[in-house]
Amino acid sequence: MLRDDDSLRWDTETVCPACGGATAECGTELPGGMRERLLAEHGWATVRLGPAAEGVTVLRVLRHELGVGLGEVRAVLDRGYRGTLPEAESLARRLRAAGVDAVAVRETPAGIRPVGVDGLPEQDRSSRP
Repeated sequence: MLRDDDSLRWDTETVCPACGGATAECGTELPGGMRERLLAEHGWATVRLGPAAEGVTVLRVLRHELGVGLGEVRAVLDRGYRGTLPEAESLARRLRAAGVDAVAVRETPAGIRPVGVDGLPEQDRSSRP
């Protein structure tokens, strides 16, 4: 989940069907295996940059946000950044805050659809009240 302050947080609730007992967990660092489960259930998202994205600014933001060196940042630029939708939207928000045209898009079997800040695909927004 992407919070209003652009930080990421996860939470999960479980109810035992036999006894009705419930547990709830949350945190900021995903426990082992949860990221893979999220990707398997919801698919990948990618950060797309606008054609006028300034290279130096993009490099600076990626190095800071991803905590990687220049060579690794260039590799990210070559192949694109992929992650969960909240991860991709968080990075896109930070790029936009630095003046870079960036959007998080969800990859689907039918192709890639832009996803807005509210998490809805572009074509679903017109049907909202």
